[in-house]
Amino acid sequence: MLDERSRQVLRAVVQSYINKLEPVGSRFVTKKYALGCSPATIRNIMADLEDLGFLSQPHTSAGRVPTDKGYRFYVNFLGDAGEYGEQDAELKDCVCRFTRRLEGIGSDLNGMFVEVTNALSSMSNYIGVVMPPRPESTTFNRIDFIRYKADKVVAVLLTDEGVIKNKMLSVDVAFTQEDLNRIAGYLNSEYSGRTIDEIKSILVKKMRQEKAAWDKLITNAIKIYEEATSFAEEDFFVSGLYDVMGLPDFSDMSRIREISRAIKDKHAILKLLEELSSAEGVQVVIGNENPVEELKGQSVVASTYKEGERPMGVIALIGPTRMDYSKAIYMVDAISKCISRTFE
Repeated sequence: MLDERSRQVLRAVVQSYINKLEPVGSRFVTKKYALGCSPATIRNIMADLEDLGFLSQPHTSAGRVPTDKGYRFYVNFLGDAGEYGEQDAELKDCVCRFTRRLEGIGSDLNGMFVEVTNALSSMSNYIGVVMPPRPESTTFNRIDFIRYKADKVVAVLLTDEGVIKNKMLSVDVAFTQEDLNRIAGYLNSEYSGRTIDEIKSILVKKMRQEKAAWDKLITNAIKIYEEATSFAEEDFFVSGLYDVMGLPDFSDMSRIREISRAIKDKHAILKLLEELSSAEGVQVVIGNENPVEELKGQSVVASTYKEGERPMGVIALIGPTRMDYSKAIYMVDAISKCISRTFE
């Protein structure tokens, strides 16, 4: 536990380092912040904070810089004090104008998510990421099957949320187009309005029952539906790799290569976003807290967007640990809420 004066000094050092990317000295803190302490007192407090692991000193004669633990204290303080909403008027106006534009293109999911990643990266200079809704979590609207060849069928799936998926299926029965229309008609009449995950659970139960008791149409419908809704892992939308390259934090190109590898190997980032998707509110993962090896030197600010109470996907910013957390949290929170309103 830190006393109030130590907390004030730590907040001052973290905020100063975020603003200017230079080790922060006691004299600077004394001049910049009215803490009512002499430089010697501030220096002693900073030394104590270093001993406690909140700050580090790059060189003996240099000032201090925050550690991951120091950034974590700072982020927790922002949340406790509700300060991330206290942004300058220009940013608030920019976010407000963007969310109004976003609500006008809500029917085009891909277009909306491209807009979101571009806006996140351009307003923050960090990497904007959106994980779209998993098809399995969306609400089934209808499915159509088109006979392509004797052993090939094209399935076109439409959800209430506007997710459209098509897939080429291999079938071991020579369906006519009339057969396929009957199968699609059965599925559409029986299961429209349920989530795809719910439908799969229902079909599994039906498959466990005595197959002889089922009509041939239903048996074929279950089999073809299972294959039609088995999707590969989804991609995510990403923008802003060139934006972060302009930050002084990334003057070392090896850090850019690490982020590039993480984006290319999408499974690691998808796994992280999937873990964050079940959490409420804005989540912040800082430096070594990150389970993705290539992102351990970065921070992630993420929030889930929903349809009602049902989580649909995640938006996030990826940037240096010296991230402007207050600004990033405000942007991610406001835009995720706008996407949720669009889904509703």
